[in-house]
Amino acid sequence: MAFSIISLFRTYPFSSGSLSPLNLLSMPPVRTFRISSSLSTSQHDHHPKQQQDQHPSFRDTSTRWKPMCLYHTHGKCNMMDDQVHLERFNHNFSEQLRLNLMEFKNLRSQQFDFFLVLDLEGKIEILEFPVVLVDAKTMDVVDLFHRFVRPSQMSEQRINEYIEGKYGKLGVDRVWHDTAIPFMEVAQQFESWLIHHRLWRKELGGPLDKAAFVTCGNWDVKTKVPQQCQVAKMKLPKYFMEWINLKDVYLNFYKRRATGMMTMMKELQIPLLGSHHLGVDDAKNITRVLQRMLADGALMQITARRECNSTGKVEFLFKNRIR
Repeated sequence: MAFSIISLFRTYPFSSGSLSPLNLLSMPPVRTFRISSSLSTSQHDHHPKQQQDQHPSFRDTSTRWKPMCLYHTHGKCNMMDDQVHLERFNHNFSEQLRLNLMEFKNLRSQQFDFFLVLDLEGKIEILEFPVVLVDAKTMDVVDLFHRFVRPSQMSEQRINEYIEGKYGKLGVDRVWHDTAIPFMEVAQQFESWLIHHRLWRKELGGPLDKAAFVTCGNWDVKTKVPQQCQVAKMKLPKYFMEWINLKDVYLNFYKRRATGMMTMMKELQIPLLGSHHLGVDDAKNITRVLQRMLADGALMQITARRECNSTGKVEFLFKNRIR
């Protein structure tokens, strides 16, 4: 999907004193989407193509999509009193993901209280670390943690080339340079965020408390987080020992293979919002798939777990899984 780029001209959404007025934040334009994904009418009929009725919570034709202010997700937007900026950019991440719980009849009790939807970006080193916190009972989005990550083993020239190639085409390369911090700092801030939401106790140093990571595939937690921890010369945190691969749950619930986020969204008739491969937008869209599956009555279970004190050995808990 191609996106044209707009600039904010004389309105600069970054914190004063640290960023240059020449660094304009460019984002895709405001777009309107017709949300028309359907819900199953029976707990025993989970096949997406067999679903006929469109649920009102998933077909809000009045939804006016706006791109997120990525300075705001980093706590660096100082334009909250600028009406033009507020009209152009979204500052409430949960607004477009809010559902009416009373309209869903197939919801099941989950073994977790919260889900943390994680979708990393970066092949060489992690470049973006977004996590969406979802209430398992209400399906509400509680909070968002989002950080751009500065590589530690790449030259500045290589970083500039890499970021221009990945984020330049999305118009967010400038905000990446203005906000990116080393992975060690991201990990520390993330742990503070977990503690704030009472999802993890630092003094115990163990797994998450009644919460689980949800990913679209095994790569994020199985492969990339351990690799990045090794690069950062830090131990793999214990809360990264298990996770839910949404693709495996999808396969076993709908009895249909989906190789990735885009396939699941297409089959469930959920239109893409934002830019694919911008981590914060992908995490948001994966959250919408998760919400839909919960609404259809899916039970979220741990699909993969590391063996004790091992970063490389992983036990896959579903017999039927995407390989």
